[in-house]
Amino acid sequence: MTEPALTPINYLPINPIFPLFIFMTLMGFIYSCIVAIKDGLKNVKKLHDIPCSRCAFFTGDYRLKCTVHPCKALSEEAINCRDFELNTGPARNRPPLEK
Repeated sequence: MTEPALTPINYLPINPIFPLFIFMTLMGFIYSCIVAIKDGLKNVKKLHDIPCSRCAFFTGDYRLKCTVHPCKALSEEAINCRDFELNTGPARNRPPLEK
């Protein structure tokens, strides 16, 4: 007795599943990339709201970044800083503001 030869017809129920699986995997990857880019852009916009670099109390020195709130300087906690004063004059380590 010989076994019947396997023909492509025997694999017919499985064939439509693989392209669908590949397509769904690719769509999931593209969707996760889009979500990651949106989250990254939202985070960048939030970080641009930190006013420390424009503040009069910002020193520009890595050892003491702010003379009023050194622990909050250049962090998200500094976004609504009550002691923020706009720096109007030139300062060390910083180019002058353009008007």
